Amino acid sequence: MHWRDQGCLLSSRRHGETAAILEVFTANNGRHIGLLRGGASQKMTAAIQPGTQVMVEWRARLSEQLGIFTIEPVKSRVASLMGDRFALAALASACALLVRILPERAPVALFYSQTVQFMDRLAGGHDWMEEYLHWEIRLLQEAGRGLDLSRCVVSGEETGLRYVSPRTGRAVTATVAGEWKPRLLELPECFVGGKFRGISDFAVGLRLTGHFIEEVLCDGNYPEKAMAARLRLQEVTTKLLRSSKQTNLSKGQ
Repeated sequence: MHWRDQGCLLSSRRHGETAAILEVFTANNGRHIGLLRGGASQKMTAAIQPGTQVMVEWRARLSEQLGIFTIEPVKSRVASLMGDRFALAALASACALLVRILPERAPVALFYSQTVQFMDRLAGGHDWMEEYLHWEIRLLQEAGRGLDLSRCVVSGEETGLRYVSPRTGRAVTATVAGEWKPRLLELPECFVGGKFRGISDFAVGLRLTGHFIEEVLCDGNYPEKAMAARLRLQEVTTKLLRSSKQTNLSKGQ
């Protein structure tokens, strides 16, 4: 068995004295695990950071075997993000979620392209917060927990959508919400064609998608590692939001 593909490195862990087990999200072979001989060396460890774009070759005698990887690093994304803890937290969160949520060896070529596009935007120093939120929405779709934000679940209205049911994942208008508001999840306008308002919308969006991501992870009985990376992203977001509010208050004075 043999294939060669492009991919994005998601994780690596030492195996024995000299090898490493890698997880790679590939264009045509989905999320794949393999053994990299020499992967524990100092030189190779520095080259195979999460988010690194690679050319990867996989070989095994039988398809069900772990198999052996040969890796050619193409582009490091971590290197361009050093010093930006916010962007690094987003990259770590995305990689951890992909490891825990995507089924192994299931090709999802379109979502792969969307993931690479997001990571390139992140590493390129562009505004990435809104795209990250939409990326998580697409990840939920791949996990079979897509949200229905097209119309109000109660009235059928397609405008005025402001909340989401935490049980069904379907949108609700502000008018219909009424006394149920405290039990609903707030819906950022950027999810329904509105303008993205920066860090405040990002924080709201993370709370929304996070509810359903945690639900998906708990169904698989392995939430800790993936949620830890995502919680770090939420913590950094909260600190930046507080700092932004304090700055605005100071300017107001």
